[in-house]
Amino acid sequence: MDHVGKLSIVENEDQEDTCTTLVLHNEDHTLGNVLRHMLVKNPEVEFAGYSIPHPSENKINLRIQTYETPCLTVMYRALDDTMDVCDHVLGEIDRAEREFNQQK
Repeated sequence: MDHVGKLSIVENEDQEDTCTTLVLHNEDHTLGNVLRHMLVKNPEVEFAGYSIPHPSENKINLRIQTYETPCLTVMYRALDDTMDVCDHVLGEIDRAEREFNQQK
């Protein structure tokens, strides 16, 4: 399995879009746990889990099963939701910093 960039898809014998294993290269538990959490919150997702094959390997195997929606669609949604949460947290930090500096 060759990869270009951070993501590769493990070939599926059934060729179903609703059951896919993705490999995220150069990532660890930080992103794996966040994506798993965002995926399982989605009612279209039947199962989401990740594993790190070996501690010396810097990659994540992410398994996604959906009821009907293609796995890549819910993966992109989870990534978008993660970015939205990060933007919200950064906004709250900026707001709190401004309030703190005004109190000086």
